[in-house]
Amino acid sequence: MSVAEPVQSLTEAEYLELERRAESKSEFFCGEMFAMAGGTPVHSQIATNLVRELGNKLKGRPCVVYNSDLRLKVEVTGLITYPDLSVVCGPLQFAAGTDDTVVNPTVVVEVLSDSTEAYDRGRKFENYRQMPSLHEYLLVSQKEPRIEQFVRQENGQWLLREAVGLAATLPLPSLEIQIRLVASVCV
Repeated sequence: MSVAEPVQSLTEAEYLELERRAESKSEFFCGEMFAMAGGTPVHSQIATNLVRELGNKLKGRPCVVYNSDLRLKVEVTGLITYPDLSVVCGPLQFAAGTDDTVVNPTVVVEVLSDSTEAYDRGRKFENYRQMPSLHEYLLVSQKEPRIEQFVRQENGQWLLREAVGLAATLPLPSLEIQIRLVASVCV
């Protein structure tokens, strides 16, 4: 009978060195790398629509929309990940020793898929809530025109709002804008 080899834990520096050379993206948490699944055409189109809608609304303001190529780090927990899109207001702040891993998003958006929905709603959101700069977290359905919005309140609690249907609009208080679902999630 053979004995299983223990999995060697990676340091954050080792992960970042591997990740910067990799052809595909991986998350990092507790010394482990996790390959990120590719998205469907619908997933990609929804994310692109949201980048365009938010980017147009934020033009000329001190907030910038980033696609899923922007790597974020939750400093308190150590999670390093690539949300579907994020918005940073003000200057980018980077994780210590990096110039490519951001720690100060104002808004994070995840487009839900069957394989990641439980994680996006659960453990990932638990991590994101530890980011002091984060004021809004949006979960976007691929199956229907629906965005679930979690907004951080002054007391630290998160308030859930939903926008449902193509005629719906969703105010984003941290950005002082509204988005239209017909322009954001329609494919």
